[in-house]
Amino acid sequence: MMRLRSSAALATVFALIGFSASVAAKPARIPVRVVVVTTFELGSDKGDTPGEFQAWVEKLPLDEDLPAPGSYHEILRYNSQLHVLGIVTGEGPSHMASAMTGLALDPRFDLRKAYFILAGIGGIDPNFGPAGSAVWAPRVINGGLAHMIDAREIPSDWPDGFTPVQGDSPHMQPVPDLHSQWGDMAYTLNPDLVNWAYGLTRSIDLPDAEPLKANRARYKGFPKARLPPHVMLGDTLSSETFWVGARMNRWAERWVRYWTENKGTFATTAEEDIGFMQALSAQAKAGLVDINRVLILRAASNYDMPPPGETAAQLLREEANETGFSGFIPSLDAAWRTGSVVVRELALHWDKYENVIPKGE
Repeated sequence: MMRLRSSAALATVFALIGFSASVAAKPARIPVRVVVVTTFELGSDKGDTPGEFQAWVEKLPLDEDLPAPGSYHEILRYNSQLHVLGIVTGEGPSHMASAMTGLALDPRFDLRKAYFILAGIGGIDPNFGPAGSAVWAPRVINGGLAHMIDAREIPSDWPDGFTPVQGDSPHMQPVPDLHSQWGDMAYTLNPDLVNWAYGLTRSIDLPDAEPLKANRARYKGFPKARLPPHVMLGDTLSSETFWVGARMNRWAERWVRYWTENKGTFATTAEEDIGFMQALSAQAKAGLVDINRVLILRAASNYDMPPPGETAAQLLREEANETGFSGFIPSLDAAWRTGSVVVRELALHWDKYENVIPKGE
């Protein structure tokens, strides 16, 4: 009897030793204070024609490579002093949602208190502001989910050919639920955090290159489009279709007003932002991230409609690719200059922001 008890006790000891060894062998998670999210890079991450990621890699810097096999960019980049992680997701909402889900599930990182900043470029409504500006988004509206009627068949009393996917009228009332089995139509970001980021950066001087000056001079009758670049607050419309033109711009303005019940203002165009919010919202429900620690910054590389006297097709020919945008390089610089102020503030003063999300005035 004594021998059996001794054997059982010995087995328990060995089991505890094995458990302790397995716990000790488990690598410590990499600390992350801020995740910088970009959507594309051109060529190398440094030393050539830049995309959205290059300034972060070279200037922050993000000087450590972390392998990410199976992901779009195949590597993540990290700054071990600031505890800032950088990612290139690939363009489009599907790439974005996949990348954010994969990152949240990556066992190397604990992202429960990390701040996420999507710092990308996009188009801008000339009724809202000038190219080269940096715009913090209070809201994201889904511009890719709708019923659409061909332009040749739009009823005469409709403003355009788009209706909510839940209904048959552009002015359907009441406004449908923003989140349902049909999809996700709009998200509101944490207003305290958005206003804090805007207040911290609103006085930053943004580059005003000669191509920007020449381009905005063409927008006669659009006083806000002719201002120098500056930091702004405005909503982003997320759609995978690269639409262009005055009529589509009027639709975008109406669509944002409709889904925000006249609280929002259309400012910038983007592809990925709805996928960004969908993925992070899902992972927040799982407790892996905090959706209240999310920011979206879009710097305007171009106008979404042509100046007076020019057709949409002409503008499309002028800006046939990203590097052809008049504000391409200035917008990359604006995203870095504006976004890096917020990233550094959060990372360098982690004692203030780890447990308390900052609030704006």
